[in-house]
Amino acid sequence: MIVSSLQNVTQTFGANTIFSDVTCEINLGDRIGLIGRNGEGKTTLLDLLARKTEPASGTITWKKGLTVGLLEQTPDVDRERKVEAILYDVFSSINEMKRKMTDLERSMSLETNANQLTRIVEIYGTLQEKFQEAGGYEIDSRVRRIMSGLQIANLAEKNWEQLSGGERTKVGLAKLLLTEPNLLLLDEPTNHLDLSAIEWLTDFIKQYAGTVVIVSHDRYFLDETVTSIFEMDQGELIPYATNYTDYVKEREARLMREFQQYQDQQKKIKKMKETIKKLKEWANQANPPNAGLHRRAKSMEKALAKIEVMKRPVLEQKKIDLDFQMNKRSGKDVLVMENVSKRFHEKELFSAVNMHVRFQDRVAIVGENGSGKSSLLKMVLGTVEADEGAVKLGSNLSVGFLSQHMLELNGERTILDEFRDQVHVTEGAARGMLAKFLFYGKTVFQKVSSLSGGEQMRLRLAQLVHQSHNLLILDEPTNHLDIESKEVLEEALEQFDGTVIAVSHDRYFLDRLFPITYWLSDEKLTRYEGNYTFAREKRKK
Repeated sequence: MIVSSLQNVTQTFGANTIFSDVTCEINLGDRIGLIGRNGEGKTTLLDLLARKTEPASGTITWKKGLTVGLLEQTPDVDRERKVEAILYDVFSSINEMKRKMTDLERSMSLETNANQLTRIVEIYGTLQEKFQEAGGYEIDSRVRRIMSGLQIANLAEKNWEQLSGGERTKVGLAKLLLTEPNLLLLDEPTNHLDLSAIEWLTDFIKQYAGTVVIVSHDRYFLDETVTSIFEMDQGELIPYATNYTDYVKEREARLMREFQQYQDQQKKIKKMKETIKKLKEWANQANPPNAGLHRRAKSMEKALAKIEVMKRPVLEQKKIDLDFQMNKRSGKDVLVMENVSKRFHEKELFSAVNMHVRFQDRVAIVGENGSGKSSLLKMVLGTVEADEGAVKLGSNLSVGFLSQHMLELNGERTILDEFRDQVHVTEGAARGMLAKFLFYGKTVFQKVSSLSGGEQMRLRLAQLVHQSHNLLILDEPTNHLDIESKEVLEEALEQFDGTVIAVSHDRYFLDRLFPITYWLSDEKLTRYEGNYTFAREKRKK
């Protein structure tokens, strides 16, 4: 059964066409991963499906009575409202029934007239039946289950204005999941979630009764949740009836097939043009001119005009050019932590932890949000001191830090000025370097504050690449990057000759690059000689 259908839909932004002639169907129970490079229009398509915007042309239809829910990045919420109250607002109609039932219970306890009491009992019974059918008795357990799964139970009594951007996204996601729309639209739902919350959300989506469309750059998450992929590529929407891993293979095969068809057609067109030219020459050389040859040439020209010329497939998109270099190597021991403890206000983050990182190690630090991972990184950077124990850094260290919050960037500067503040080169050289990170022409004069999260990450990577550090400390480096940029980053880190310490919730990134995993949990830091999946299995056992 079709729940939504798009027919020849085109959407524009100002004078720019974001995508054109998009046609697709979304069926009941579908699990669709909507992917593509940043700026291809994925969020725009979700807004259309959510009825937030209208298409420039084309038609979108929805199944009658379909409820649609979209995970919004900046929901409009009363600043003074508490988180728990925000979540219970989802059940306003059920809460109203509960209030009426409470009033009737009070009336029954006070009523002395038998006939009147019987009438109240009948009304109460009908209302109670409706309340039960609507799931009124399960509301508390549903709210607790989702708050626990997304790890926001500690936010229950906080006002909306007290929440960080990441916490607001999690509360918005919790509210949407409680709403249980027929068509669930999720835009980067794993951003701001730690590993255990991502795994919980994965299971939730697998069991979800409705239809789900997910925009995500999390490759493991896509593999585990979706059964089909819609790829947005150069204004077109291309469907694949498979998960992400198989999509990669099918896409490559499709592009090679289309490229071969394009080449064959080009050869055919070239041959037809040559034949037309020869026919005309032969016709004109005859004495008198040969009318039959002219007719054949004319007929072939008509056939050529009817050919629908294929677009040349783009086999290789422009990618950022990442190549981490280091001027000098560090000493053999890069970092040694001995019996280190740290408290934050009254909470003990960790105690008596030990860590040993050697030159060229690839070390991942994983754990739940709030467990102290960022504090460990700040100790290495020297911006936070240990309460107890020793933190020893090796010799000849040159440290490059990439923060998930882009705190190192000055939003009031232009891209060019911000880049040159860290990389001391001429303007011409800087513009050449920035072009390798897809900042072309006049765009280098845009303010940093106007950039998207992915663009800011690209700018920060451009700075790091040209600073020649021998130790890279990365805090959620794949956040905001599209899949192609993630793959470029992974390849660059594989070839880097220095040492890498990273905090990440990207399981694909962790498994591919980091053969040493430190797991921070219950105030303890445990070392595993293996990647994230290996460590996770060890912990299960």
